Amino acid sequence: MRTLIRGVRVFDGERTVPAADVVIDGDRIGTVAIGGDRIGETAGNVGVEIGGERIGATVGPVDAVIDGAGKTLLPGLIDAHTHAFEGDLAEALTFGVTTELDMNNLPPLLAAQRRQAAERDDVADLRSSSMIATAPNGHPTQIMTADVLKALGTDRTLDTVGDSGEAKAFVEARLAEGVDYLKIAIDDGGSSGMRLPALGPDLAAVLVEAGHAAGLRVIAHTVTAREALIALDAGADGLAHLYSDVNEERAGEMAARIAAYDAFVISTITYIEAVTGDPNGRELLRDPRIAARMSERSKATFGREWADIPMHSQGVINASHAAAALRRAGVPVLAGTDCTPFGPVHGAGLHHELLLLTEAGWTAEQALAAATGTTAHLFGLTDRGRVAPGLRADLLLVNGDPTTDITATRAIEEVWRGGVRRRRAA
Repeated sequence: MRTLIRGVRVFDGERTVPAADVVIDGDRIGTVAIGGDRIGETAGNVGVEIGGERIGATVGPVDAVIDGAGKTLLPGLIDAHTHAFEGDLAEALTFGVTTELDMNNLPPLLAAQRRQAAERDDVADLRSSSMIATAPNGHPTQIMTADVLKALGTDRTLDTVGDSGEAKAFVEARLAEGVDYLKIAIDDGGSSGMRLPALGPDLAAVLVEAGHAAGLRVIAHTVTAREALIALDAGADGLAHLYSDVNEERAGEMAARIAAYDAFVISTITYIEAVTGDPNGRELLRDPRIAARMSERSKATFGREWADIPMHSQGVINASHAAAALRRAGVPVLAGTDCTPFGPVHGAGLHHELLLLTEAGWTAEQALAAATGTTAHLFGLTDRGRVAPGLRADLLLVNGDPTTDITATRAIEEVWRGGVRRRRAA
């Protein structure tokens, strides 16, 4: 099956092309023609007629044509921080999130989600760290109560790391599960007055070294500037959250320090909103483009009261200043939500995160890149995150121009996952 999207605006993961003809060829992006110039194709003869209409001599024969006038074609969105359980990957795909990067899960539950992602085309694709490495009784063990585990459908608890031998064994166990990267936690709860055991610099370094020796990227859960620097000194490749305890006055100084490391940061302002009780996230429920697609389960998570999660009380505004300062300092910031079945919500939450990044001073194109090409590049996902010939046809077609109005990502017309078209809901 070859489908031509004709005369469509394209954000290709890095830049915007005002008008192009794009062919979806099976599970791949085939020809991309700009201004009549073919810049790549996978196969096919030149020229085609459908119903007596000449489609053009740049794209080869096609089976179907979509008029792209007034629309924008984007790479499928990538949420760089999620926790995927039953039903979550399907909800993500509904909103054009074609890949989720899972940042802590339990092995039996993760195995089921991996099977779904591998065998079905109606759910988002998945990469995962499996379990997070944390100290005994450290974050997030305090929130993984019996009730939470029961709701998730398991009694499996986290493995923890108390010494260097356990650290090496932890990494070996994750490698046996086939993880895509490693996640560690450095969080003593101090940002909100809690006192939690946390990995120290030495154990963090052992985990990072073992992860790197196995060829894995290492992402660190940290929520304060001090914890972030401990993780980066230990060699972590990225931070799972924007730090929440640095005010605007110090934001530039901290960003300059982070820039000295070859590392990235995942945003998750949506998560920080949720755990600090900020009601701003409810704007999703007031947007009919979102509310009409959102499951009742997801809608029920709004207004949930969060407890036992460390976060600075001024986390949202501080994280916004951090996002702006890091951008100015040249530090890559990836769009992520930290979505769970309990909130923030899968799929829709990433559209809110993009809005929050623009409210922090980013351009719409910068925010879109953070949810597509930049994330794909930094996580080694070389087959996606761009609109280019030969890559996976993970694509999102929307009405309007999200490169000038970021909320246009919500006006979803079509979603393709591996070339399989998911039709717009009625």
